[in-house]
Amino acid sequence: MVVCDVCGQALSSEAAVRRHTQHTPPGRQPRCPLCGAAAPGCDELRRHIEAAHPGLPDARRPELAVGPPECPFCGEAAGQELEAHVRARHGHLLGAPGTDTGNYEQLYECPMCSLTCTDIQILEEHVDLHLEEHNYSEDGNIRDLELAQQLQTEEDERQRSEEDKREREEFKKLQRQYGLDNSGGYKQQYLKYMEKEVDRGSMQPFEYHKRKAEMMECLAFGIDDGKTKTSGVIEALCKYYQNDNKDVRRVWLSTGVDHFHSSVGDRGWGCGYRNFQMLLSSLLQNSLYNDCLRDTTLIPSIPKIQSMIEDAWREGFDPHGASHFNNRLRGSKAWIGACEIYSLLTSLRIKCQIIDFHKPTGAMGTHPRLFEWVLQYYSTDNEGGAKVVCTSKPPIYLQHQGHSRTVIGIEEKKNKTLCLLLFDPGCPSQEMQKLLKQTSDGTSLRLLRKFLGSLKEKQYQIVAVGGVLSLEEKDARCRASQVLTSEKIP
Repeated sequence: MVVCDVCGQALSSEAAVRRHTQHTPPGRQPRCPLCGAAAPGCDELRRHIEAAHPGLPDARRPELAVGPPECPFCGEAAGQELEAHVRARHGHLLGAPGTDTGNYEQLYECPMCSLTCTDIQILEEHVDLHLEEHNYSEDGNIRDLELAQQLQTEEDERQRSEEDKREREEFKKLQRQYGLDNSGGYKQQYLKYMEKEVDRGSMQPFEYHKRKAEMMECLAFGIDDGKTKTSGVIEALCKYYQNDNKDVRRVWLSTGVDHFHSSVGDRGWGCGYRNFQMLLSSLLQNSLYNDCLRDTTLIPSIPKIQSMIEDAWREGFDPHGASHFNNRLRGSKAWIGACEIYSLLTSLRIKCQIIDFHKPTGAMGTHPRLFEWVLQYYSTDNEGGAKVVCTSKPPIYLQHQGHSRTVIGIEEKKNKTLCLLLFDPGCPSQEMQKLLKQTSDGTSLRLLRKFLGSLKEKQYQIVAVGGVLSLEEKDARCRASQVLTSEKIP
């Protein structure tokens, strides 16, 4: 046994003394008997006494001992019985039975995992490993967070990219649908169609060049070629209603209107232009509008109508609508609607108005107020007792989402129900020709008749003509069109 010369504690070996004097476990650290200061080891205690209490003659006096020896395993004071105490209480921590029990080592417990070590340096290395693992864990958590944030950022960017792509595709789809994709206009579509016919063998090359020359001539003069026109339908209807049709109480018809259907050059997008041609064909037969139309004596071609609308925009009509088309229609397949028809007619000093039936006014999504408005339009100033009333009223431009038609009259049945008579640009000349033949059953009228349940679009607009504008009125309407061009029917 070896005894510490400072505190008197019995130790097992010189190595244990060296460790004891350099470092003592916190629960058993010696304290200064003069001031009570704790020291991590006896060497530190000796230096403390010599520095803080220099009057003492000997720093190793017996009264400086901290007490009887303590058990290195449990810290209990054991005095002279330390060896017996260790053997009895902590024999399992010593060597095997029969070995020298005096050669035990002091054990050190890890404060982080309770592992017991016999060497303080080993314990320090072990604790360092804990600290490194902790730091690595913290770094790993930071890296995990950064990775999660990076993945989320990449996912957000991917979703934004896909959404932008979908929006671009939808926009291009709408551009194609409404003819704003710079894919050419009437002339390009007409030529492309004929080229396909030649490739298929359905058209001979000489026929292609002949029709191309005719088309280019019409476009150069700005007039329609008349190949899609059907005339005389209004006159045929007057005779039919006068001679037959027992279920009709009264019928009102517009002034003579020619029917125009879409051709290969404007198929799929030209309905608005064809309806304007129908309306114009009636106005040209009405002397009231001669002065307004003195520069338009023939039905203009679709490219010419596009140029006329551009002229109206340049005068200042409907700048908002013009911006939608980038102020250009000619050379495109752009769809037009009620606002463009209004601007064009008003620029010609033709008095007209847009009426907006912005929601259904009857059961099952129907528009009875639209029918009542048309009846009032035709019956005003035409209240005679005749069954068939051939009025002086121009036809009405009727627009709904994706299509437009021309109202050329209205029937009133004996049961008081109303039926609109419509010219549809989608109906080909072959079908319209059937209306020119007098038949007793009137089956061909199904092409024209539209009852209340047949018009169930969410919204309708009409453009109705009603006279001539003075120059002052035209200017006033031009200014007004920059703010508002339609009247809504509640």
